Amino acid sequence: MSKFFKGVILLALAAFASECIEFVVNMVLARELGERGLGMYMSILPTIFLIVLLASFELPISISKFIAEKDKRFHLSMLHHVIKLTIIFTAVLVPIAAAIIPVVSVFNEYHPLLRWVVIGFIPIVSFSSIARGFFMGKHQMGKIAASNFLRKSVQLLLLVVLYQAFQFDVNTAVFIAFCTFVGSEIVVFLYLLNMFIIQYQRIKKEPSEFVSGRSVRQNLISVSVPTTALRVFHALTHAVQPFLIKGALLKAGVPGEIATEHFGMLAGVAMTIGFFPSFIAHSFLIMLIPTVSKEYADENLEELRRLLQQVFFVTFLYGIPSVILFYFFARPLTEVFFHSTDAAVYLQLLWPFFLLHFFIIPMQAYLIGLGLMKDAFYHSVWSTVVSFTAMFVLGSMHSLQMDGIIMGMNMGAVLLAMMHYVTVCRKIGLTLYLSPAKQFN
Repeated sequence: MSKFFKGVILLALAAFASECIEFVVNMVLARELGERGLGMYMSILPTIFLIVLLASFELPISISKFIAEKDKRFHLSMLHHVIKLTIIFTAVLVPIAAAIIPVVSVFNEYHPLLRWVVIGFIPIVSFSSIARGFFMGKHQMGKIAASNFLRKSVQLLLLVVLYQAFQFDVNTAVFIAFCTFVGSEIVVFLYLLNMFIIQYQRIKKEPSEFVSGRSVRQNLISVSVPTTALRVFHALTHAVQPFLIKGALLKAGVPGEIATEHFGMLAGVAMTIGFFPSFIAHSFLIMLIPTVSKEYADENLEELRRLLQQVFFVTFLYGIPSVILFYFFARPLTEVFFHSTDAAVYLQLLWPFFLLHFFIIPMQAYLIGLGLMKDAFYHSVWSTVVSFTAMFVLGSMHSLQMDGIIMGMNMGAVLLAMMHYVTVCRKIGLTLYLSPAKQFN
């Protein structure tokens, strides 16, 4: 068994455990927050993830790519430059966030302290990114897996203890939910920092060569800027999506509170269940970025073709049974959260969306490893424009409402998967049937 698939299995096992805990976390949130509170939580979550994304500047991906492609004698010098760059970046970003976030109207209906919790979260994310990228590039996936499991475990523990010990109104309960999320990230940060310091001390004892700060910055920025743009675009669209969906439903004649509840069931119940198997896809993503980067740097296209075929085969093996299970057992699965037939119908109708994303996630890792970050960005823009347009037009029809929203989501997933697939196949010399092409660029 190759080192690649050993890493994937390790990550997948830890991610499976984490997803099981995440499942319980969402059950706790659904029952403690209620339909309105869960809708509030899911509505603001994409906005907070956008802020967190800017704080990370996609350093895990750019650092892991650099570590995988470059000889280890350059790693120490690179880390020196990255740490300095992160200190400067954080020192600039925190004051900017402190000036902007308090006046962002999205936070107005939430607890007033939520803004400051998010601002304090920024440096934690920034410095965790260094360690995470280093371990990914070194293929030390045990530490990544442990940190992911630790995050979910701590969050669940905090949620259960706080909600059992105290009684909160809806706004305070939503605020506590975010505090447990941040608290779990602090624990993960301390774990990663400890592991990173140990590794750093070992690297200092090994032979090393100097690499200029300018060279490091160019390497990191060439990856971080387009991938950050891609992730920011995703985060922005996810932040806008709740308001677009609710706006379409309002236009279709659905009352505002009911629209919020329906979005809560879609995002907090159907999406949680449907994306449960994606821990395997995300495990592939973590392993594929440094692996594809190294193989492409070595011009080993044959290995890249073989690896893509294997990844697709594994994705078929778990993806098809997963969506079949979701379709035929939607009602008992959703009743774990709410006794609502609406959430079950959403889960059934979204099966193409879930299945295609199981393939989209590893294909995006391929695009990043092949240096096609701009292509990934353009694909996302076009698919989102089509999807959002269809969601609003169809969702605002009185005869369709949420059915129209889901139709638009499925359309976007189909378009994105097709564009990713064609681009990757062309780049590594495969036909659309995954057989070697006679000529390729």
